[in-house]
Amino acid sequence: MAGFKNPDRLLDSNSNATTHTVTIFRMKYHPAQLNVKKGDTVVWINKDFVPHDVTEATNKKWTSKPLKQGEKWYRVITEDINYYCDLHKVMKGVITIIK
Repeated sequence: MAGFKNPDRLLDSNSNATTHTVTIFRMKYHPAQLNVKKGDTVVWINKDFVPHDVTEATNKKWTSKPLKQGEKWYRVITEDINYYCDLHKVMKGVITIIK
């Protein structure tokens, strides 16, 4: 098909990206501090018995839906992030981009 880019390449635009996992358990994010490279993906997995969300802290630019036990939420990281659970404001996390 002339004029079309390789569809596999479109799906894998950042082949050096890594996926990092943050587990939500016992009213905490584990790990609470995470270093990633720009373009990496973070997946939050709720293993707690109550719902939690992930909310950007500085300007509330984004928030996940409330995650029930076993649910996941993904975000590609493009900047340093401070975040918290809007349902349980004592829960906090930090993601820092490293070079």
